[in-house]
Amino acid sequence: MTDDEVLTQTRHWLEKAVIGLNLCPFAKAVYVKNQVRLVVSQARHADGLLEELDRELDLLVATPADEVDTTLLIHPTLFDDFLDFNDFLEIAEGVVDEHGLEGVIQLASFHPQFQFDGTEPDDIGNYTNRAPFAILHLLREESVERAVEAFPEAEAIFEQNIATLEKLGRKGWKALGL
Repeated sequence: MTDDEVLTQTRHWLEKAVIGLNLCPFAKAVYVKNQVRLVVSQARHADGLLEELDRELDLLVATPADEVDTTLLIHPTLFDDFLDFNDFLEIAEGVVDEHGLEGVIQLASFHPQFQFDGTEPDDIGNYTNRAPFAILHLLREESVERAVEAFPEAEAIFEQNIATLEKLGRKGWKALGL
């Protein structure tokens, strides 16, 4: 799969699911302003992806938020297994800490087989974090805090997402082309 194909599928997911279903009420504003950096990794191993994470963290903190507010580091092939990706997330969090960015940058994750602890694999609620590829989402804490302040009931987002997905169902999700 080419980088362009990966980016096309990722944008489709962002536009149809994340923004289209309003799974993240903060995403549209930065997306339409072109402040979301999409980076496709072709690293052949986890160490290579960690090096790319290093570079993306450095770039994000060195770039004004009005130019790049958030970064999606996408890997289309490295982590087919969600549990392997989940284990990798602990290491990736350590990289954030090594950069002295705890409280400055936070990581969110998406994966084609994302599964919340204590749920069944086919639970529709898992689709809130399902994406076409394994993705590390680098978010500025400052931007997250501003967005939460502007959204009066931010703690209700997760429950709203579950309700949206339950109403949509798996057929509706597939109808979005996801």
